[in-house]
Amino acid sequence: MAFSAETCVAMHIGDRAEQQDRVGLFAHPKRPGVMLAVLADGMGGHSGGAMAAEQVIMRAKQNLEVYAPGHETPQELLSSVIDEAHVVIKLTRFTSEKDPHSTAVTFLMEQGRAYWAHCGDSRIYHFRGTETVSRSGDHSLVGELMRKGRLDEEGSLRHPQRNVLLSCLGSEREPRVDYGMLESPDAGDAFLLCSDGLWAYFTDVELASTIQSAPPREAAERLIAMARERAGGAGDNISLIIVKLVPLASAAR
Repeated sequence: MAFSAETCVAMHIGDRAEQQDRVGLFAHPKRPGVMLAVLADGMGGHSGGAMAAEQVIMRAKQNLEVYAPGHETPQELLSSVIDEAHVVIKLTRFTSEKDPHSTAVTFLMEQGRAYWAHCGDSRIYHFRGTETVSRSGDHSLVGELMRKGRLDEEGSLRHPQRNVLLSCLGSEREPRVDYGMLESPDAGDAFLLCSDGLWAYFTDVELASTIQSAPPREAAERLIAMARERAGGAGDNISLIIVKLVPLASAAR
């Protein structure tokens, strides 16, 4: 079935003094049907995290502009964004008094296929209707404990070290990058990129149901409002990108 992509990019500062998340949604300047979504959650004290996250967005935009599918694979593009941002963020440590770090999650649509990559605990979800087809694994202490079966989903949300990352951009160690792809996405599929300021307050079913029940902008507004209410005045920065595939007839309406 032919489909079109409905999208929305949304952010909220939460209860923090500064917005250190960054998001971007870019179309290829010369190749129709090629779209890159990117989200970064910066860390590193006042302005340091914002600087780090901004580097991820800049790399994504610049690398997409010179992306040539005949000479570079989708995974190579996504890898270059994360790897080059990591190097630049590390270099800024020597030119400032900051210690900047960032997560990164990238999502590429090209020729009817979907590709993604992530590092850190910002997530990408793939929903089909209200079903969660896949969810990225967090590169965090809590994520590792869950993978080893030593912590369940409910316990992870209360763990005192739930914000400790094992991999991110800007650290001394090379970032761990995980990849995914969908060969034949179709109408009814939806993708959510988001920072922990959003996903920490929802079950997968709640996220999928909200995105399924409304257009992307309305769904984003609902999710942010619910996250703010559930945070109880102690919420982190919120950022999200929704990419929802709909039949062409629905898009026309």
